[in-house]
Amino acid sequence: MTTIKDIANRLGISVSAVSKGLNGAPDISEELRTIVLETAVEMGYSTKRSRKEEHRRLAVFIENMDYESPSDFGYDIILGFKQSAFKQKWAVDVIPVTPAMQLEEKYDTYMLKHGYSGSFVLGFTLHDEWIKQFATTNTPTVLFDNFVSKNQNVAYVGTDNREGIDLAIEHLVKLGHKRIALLNGTLYSMVSEQRQDAYNAGLIKYGLTPDEKLTAYGYFMASATKDHVKSFIDNGATAILCCSDVIAASVVDECKLLNLSVPGSISVVGFDNTPIADEYGLTTISQNRIELGKSGYVTITALISHIGISSTLMRPTLVVRNSTSVCKE
Repeated sequence: MTTIKDIANRLGISVSAVSKGLNGAPDISEELRTIVLETAVEMGYSTKRSRKEEHRRLAVFIENMDYESPSDFGYDIILGFKQSAFKQKWAVDVIPVTPAMQLEEKYDTYMLKHGYSGSFVLGFTLHDEWIKQFATTNTPTVLFDNFVSKNQNVAYVGTDNREGIDLAIEHLVKLGHKRIALLNGTLYSMVSEQRQDAYNAGLIKYGLTPDEKLTAYGYFMASATKDHVKSFIDNGATAILCCSDVIAASVVDECKLLNLSVPGSISVVGFDNTPIADEYGLTTISQNRIELGKSGYVTITALISHIGISSTLMRPTLVVRNSTSVCKE
């Protein structure tokens, strides 16, 4: 195990200077403190304080995801994580992240500086700076809906998106729909890529032909529906599969503006089973977000115990409500 003396010998400075750098003492320059922290990370150092039960801390980093209200997608995930952590006497800090923050400070340095033993990462995109750093991090890290290969310190937790999309397409095909559109999430997202691939494979599996005119990215934004719903319908869609309930609810609203009934004129399927799905009566693919959060905690503690987990996938379920019906064509 790396000691403060080992770091001091590597840098050719005193043990006291290293201690000051690790503990944020005011009488040391920021430049030297950064050097000490980055060297400590490189050498795999962890503080004695962070290893004591009364000081054990985990971080939840969140970006591009609402989480403060019970109706928000991230709320139950964080709740499930905190519930499990509390039982095992871990403190949890929820930290909103921006691209600027990721450019200003390295991930491992941030974790060491603030005494975190591991993190659960929500809402990041494939282009985020820290995603690149996760490939080589020595810090136990669990990514929600993202994956980094060949690093024993990083694992992926999520719902089986391929199975979820297949469940939705199977349901619509049984109702006689042959022109099924996909309003996907965010471009350059691993989840969106998985769902796009699953959609294409699902259509082929059930004897249908993918049509690029019936696919679009909605960026998980309700406003995106105005750009795509009419186009889908003009190109013969009888059903629209949406990659979030928020998008699906907006599709229902847009159909009303176009004087189209749901499900009489067109069927709509959401994804997530958030409260808005129940409010709108949406048929949807359910992700158990409390269980996802608990799974994230179980996975991070396994990584901390040096158990090399790669992926943990939860099974989705189909929840049928009144936004889908037999195809009229």
